[in-house]
This record gives sequence, structure tokens and C-alpha cells, in this order.
Amino acid sequence: MKTVFSVLTVVAGIVGIWYLACVPMNIKGVLDQAQRAGEEVVPDTANARRDAGAFDLVAKNTFAINRVWSVERPRLPAPHQVATELWQTTVMKKVTSKRSLIYHAQVTLSATLLGFALGTGLGILLSIGIVHSRVMDMSVMPWAIVSQTIPIIALAPMIIVVLYSIGVQGLLPKAIIAAYLSFFPVVVGMVKGLRSPDQMQLDLMRTYGASGGQLFWKLRLPSSMPYLFASLKIGIAASLVGAIVGELPTGAVAGLGARLLAGSYYGQTVQIWSALFAAAILAGLLVALLGVIERSLLGRMGVKP
Repeated sequence: MKTVFSVLTVVAGIVGIWYLACVPMNIKGVLDQAQRAGEEVVPDTANARRDAGAFDLVAKNTFAINRVWSVERPRLPAPHQVATELWQTTVMKKVTSKRSLIYHAQVTLSATLLGFALGTGLGILLSIGIVHSRVMDMSVMPWAIVSQTIPIIALAPMIIVVLYSIGVQGLLPKAIIAAYLSFFPVVVGMVKGLRSPDQMQLDLMRTYGASGGQLFWKLRLPSSMPYLFASLKIGIAASLVGAIVGELPTGAVAGLGARLLAGSYYGQTVQIWSALFAAAILAGLLVALLGVIERSLLGRMGVKP
């Protein structure tokens, strides 16, 4: 109960700050609408209001404060506006409707899972090679680190264009971008995990006559599982980001990235925020699912998570 109360307190504080932030963010738009409706506002010209500070406008036009939370196209939508949009685009829409966030989330999820599988597989293979080969450790690991310094927003269009030029379209380019973001956490975590057994444990296994394969399957791999799952939780969230970014340069008509683009084109900030929250909820569910798998698998292996 204490934990629940603490979480609810933090959430209530964030929501309260959010509502307060809507006042200075939306006041200029509210005053413009009020003036067009024939009401008296201070200052009385759009240029003067544009140059004035938001808090100064709030102080001089207190009558408009209660309107900042119901603007049709706000700079910062109020929490209840985002919640209403989420409800209307999930519960109130058919899953097959292109206005349904669940439909768009399914499109993004498919690229996320494929990219996550590719990135995880590549990351595990690279980590095994790095741990068992000094040459790979000295050559591959630095390049893996350098690869993450390239901004994904710059790399994504390049990947899309190159793959499009050879006839690869659809799901795969987005999955490759998702894999690019997810493989590095897996590599780092898995390398750390495979190297986690201390020298005494390794010497004991060798004393029993264990082969290299037995060392890996009986000692290194079980020891690496907690590190792997910690990396997978980071990797699945990174994959989701990669899938969304991959939808932006392609002009996709479906997916959470396409929903963000459409909201940006038409100035629908409530739609943008609802898509962002949908992405956050989806990432939370994926991480929670990995947590359930982790507890089940590690419990059967006798490894403490």
C-alpha cells in the first residue's frame, strides 16, 4: 500500500504540473480566439501579444485561464484531452479501423519484434565471439561502440534509400533500423554476463575436465542470464524507438510513426501526444512481458534474477 500511495503521489504531482504548464503554453492561442470572438483582451494586437511574456498575458487576462485546458489545437494538450483521445482511438474504434491506435500499434509492433529478434540474435553471436576470441574483442567491440555514435534520425533515411534501391521495402527496412538500436545493449550486457564467472569457478570446471562447450553451457551461459535480460529490456524499448523512427522517412500510412507524422502535418497536437503515450504503454507492456519470462526462466534454471 505504501508503494501504491507513493506512485500515486508522484503521478498526481506530474499531472498537476502538467495542468499548470498548459496555462502559459496555451494562453496566446486562447487570447487570439477570444479577440476574434469580439472579447476585450490585453494587449489588443496580435503582434504585441506575440512579443509579450506568457505569464504577463496570464496576469492581465485572468478570465481566459479556465479556457486553456479545452483548446481544440493546443500547444500543450491537457491530460484529460490526451486521455479522451486515447479512449476514443482505442476502446471506441474497431481494431481494423485506420483511426484506431491499436491498429497502428500492431503495425509498429511487428517491425519492433522482428528488429528485436534480429538485433538480439546478432548481439548474442557477437558477444560469444568477443568473449572467446581476442581478435574479435579488439576489432569488433570498438566498431560496435562507434556505430552507436551515428544519430539514428540521420541513419534511418540512408538505410531506407539503400534498401529501396535494391527492391527491399515494407517491414524489413524498419526492422533493420530497430535491430540497429537493439543489438548494442545486448552485446554489452551479454559480454559482461559471459565474463561474470570468476577465475575460481573456471578453474574448478577445468579441474573436473570440462570442455570449452561445457564451460559455456554449464557456467558462462547461466551466469549471463540476469545480464542478458537486463539488456533485453533496454533493447526492446530501443527497438520500438527504431521502428517508429523507421516509419518517419518512408511516408508510412500505418504505424505509430505515421500517426505522429499525420498529427504534425495537420497541427493535431492531441493526436501526437496520444500516439506518444500509446508508444510508452506498448514499451511498458513489452518490458513487463520480458520480466515475466525472466522470472520464469531464471527460476527454472535456479539462477537468482
